[in-house]
Amino acid sequence: MSKSRVSKENSVSLVTDLVKSAKGAVLVDFTGLKVKEMQELRRNLRASGIEYEVVKKSLLKRSLVPAGVVNLDEASVARASVSVAVSAQDEIGPAKVLVNFAKTHEKLKVLGGWLGKEYIPAAKVEALSKLPAKPEMLGQLVGALARPMVGLINVMQGNLRGLMQVLKAAVEKKDG
Repeated sequence: MSKSRVSKENSVSLVTDLVKSAKGAVLVDFTGLKVKEMQELRRNLRASGIEYEVVKKSLLKRSLVPAGVVNLDEASVARASVSVAVSAQDEIGPAKVLVNFAKTHEKLKVLGGWLGKEYIPAAKVEALSKLPAKPEMLGQLVGALARPMVGLINVMQGNLRGLMQVLKAAVEKKDG
């Protein structure tokens, strides 16, 4: 049964709003996944705070233009049942969840995605999924910034320790 015009316009506006709010999104082909597998996928995405929508290809193309996404690789979505996973908080969250899920479920195929408003191919989505999560990256940055200060403190403490040892030896010599 075909959708009414109003229903299609609502779908387009829903996907446009999702895409506008997205920091990162991934397009996947879910052809061949069983219902239980789809439920598992949706559960994994929901647990990570990622919205997931199955979208008709023509409506997806129409919704990307007002959202400002450029260079959609139409060849990758031409013969696919397309769904989109969108995260408004994390740029690489959808990529991580979907690529990890695709490792155990061969039928799920990553088609591409977008980072900000720029379309990226499937290979770059897989590369994004290998990056550490944002909190880990921030922790690594803090560690890298703190290392020189810790080294300076250790050097300064070494000088103080040396001075204390010299003074202690002088006191012992005087007493002894």
